[in-house]
Amino acid sequence: MDPVPLSGGTQTAPAPTADYDAVLDTAAGVARRWLDGVFSRPIPATHDIDQVKAAIGRELPPHGLEAESVIEQLAAAVEPGLMASQSGRFFGWVMGGTYPVALAADWLVSAWDQNAGMRDATPGVIAAEELAGEWLLQLLGLPGSSDVGFVTGATAANFVGLAAGRQHVLEQAGWDVNRDGLSGAPRIRLIAGAERHGAVDLAARYLGLGEATLVPADAHGRISIAGLARALGEGSGPTIVCLQAGNIHSGAFDDFAAASALCRAACAWQHVDGAFGLWAGAAPGLRHLTAGYELADSWATDAHKTLNVPYDCGVAIVARPTALHTAFGVHASYLLAPAAGADPFEKVPEMSRRARGVPLLATLRWLGRDGVEELVTGLAQNASRLAEELAALPGVSILNDVVFTQVCMAMPDDEATTALGERLLAEGRVLASPSHWHDRAVLRFSVSNWATDADEVRTTVDAVRAALPPR
Repeated sequence: MDPVPLSGGTQTAPAPTADYDAVLDTAAGVARRWLDGVFSRPIPATHDIDQVKAAIGRELPPHGLEAESVIEQLAAAVEPGLMASQSGRFFGWVMGGTYPVALAADWLVSAWDQNAGMRDATPGVIAAEELAGEWLLQLLGLPGSSDVGFVTGATAANFVGLAAGRQHVLEQAGWDVNRDGLSGAPRIRLIAGAERHGAVDLAARYLGLGEATLVPADAHGRISIAGLARALGEGSGPTIVCLQAGNIHSGAFDDFAAASALCRAACAWQHVDGAFGLWAGAAPGLRHLTAGYELADSWATDAHKTLNVPYDCGVAIVARPTALHTAFGVHASYLLAPAAGADPFEKVPEMSRRARGVPLLATLRWLGRDGVEELVTGLAQNASRLAEELAALPGVSILNDVVFTQVCMAMPDDEATTALGERLLAEGRVLASPSHWHDRAVLRFSVSNWATDADEVRTTVDAVRAALPPR
């Protein structure tokens, strides 16, 4: 290696590959140790935030440490504060696990360190992401002319879909929101089901749309079609309707075909929040749940949930690319103008981001169409099996029709349900989300992990049985 001049004289700089080798080998060893035990260790974290901060050291050290020591010490301090969320008995908050191939691809994304914002600057990762989007549209049966953007999660994906909708409906009303802003614009009617996810409310807040007009939902959280017809008929002007593929408690799906007919008649933009449920469209045996969702204008989902790729990999799909590009596009002399197509930053809120679509491509390539169908079908089957076996336990009620991957259970009273959840958490084999639904305390089991198999279902039921109060 040629000498490299540094301050203080001419020295020989160390080989960069050697610097990478040692610390990456250390990190790989730490990661393997974590992954080797993640399926069997207790699920909850054992240290709280203050304990982890104390273990790291609260003060910035005056002098740097050796890189390998930093990684070893960081892992030793942080891991007691982690959940074993890759476990097949982790059912919290609709969080999927991570396939090994997806994790490996995600490591490559970090090693490559490409900014996936401009189409022609980094063609390798852009090609991978565009293919991932094309394959996803084919799997889900959504319009092939749709544009696909990769964002952090379902909240950001809902934001993208609603931003494109805002752009379109105001343009149809003769208002240029990019030029003139929202002040003085025709008010947009935002209509959603009473049991929409809070991510829809957040996205609407970010976009200045205000609170939605809420339409009643049935016992399982599906939007009332008659109520939607009334809401659409009670006003006029620019309108966006939010529907749901997979209720957070019940897993229920709205009647997309009926809702779409109403939306089209009202010239309303139709958006589908399918954070975990959109994937039902990839499984022939479950596709009836999503019938008609292909008629919508935009869709939001999260590949971390049902497809089991690492955080973060939200996916925004918009059937009207012009509205999407107008909402997010920016042109400046310092940006490369693409020779063809739209730059990725014209599809999402970020100009700079990691190539988060690459792990999605690797996972789809590894699974293939049959593998995706088997994954989604298996999750739904294990949810049904779990519900059936839990329902056989004394005092346990399953409150929802288990149509997809959500199981909502309760004990005879709220105190017993809450206590059961606390005993499960303390014992550590199983984690279910405590929540409230229909004015009842519930425990929600979200079957989202590829590692949840028949054995893990049996272990989960055994853990619940052991945590039940003595009779």
